[in-house]
Amino acid sequence: MTGRDTEFVEFVRTRGPSLRRTAFLLCGDWHRAEDLVQIALLKLFRAWSRIKAAEAVESYARTVLVRTAVDESRRIVRRRERVSDSVPEVVAPAENPDATLDARRVLAMLPARQRAVIVLRYWEDLPIEDVAQMLGCAEGTVKSQAAKGLATLRKLLAREPHLLAMEAVR
Repeated sequence: MTGRDTEFVEFVRTRGPSLRRTAFLLCGDWHRAEDLVQIALLKLFRAWSRIKAAEAVESYARTVLVRTAVDESRRIVRRRERVSDSVPEVVAPAENPDATLDARRVLAMLPARQRAVIVLRYWEDLPIEDVAQMLGCAEGTVKSQAAKGLATLRKLLAREPHLLAMEAVR
């Protein structure tokens, strides 16, 4: 193994669990989170020598992960929508309204961009400027997406008073 490879392996060993937790909060599914992290790490490895020289590895990795999650969620939405002339024969089971939700399920109800902003701002505790840079948008967009996301979470939590607080996700 080269020195470059050794440095990359060490980064994955030390920061991989944190990236997986962040990916899980972004998508709400551990299997999909693993896939997102693998895609992000592949992109990170391709640019490793350039990033390592700039000492911005952690920020770059998180940015790539968030953008990958947002891109993948858009692809999933496109794949789920299918035009059909006929009604499916199998009826989807109705969700049990008495079932206890947890904060992760509510977080997963947010649109991908709002979910990314909420996770980065309030879970990762990043400043608005960093979140805007990671998502490739203006700071005002981060503020508005955070406000909309929090408003949606409050509505959802108000409807489900037995729901765990966001701290329970940690």
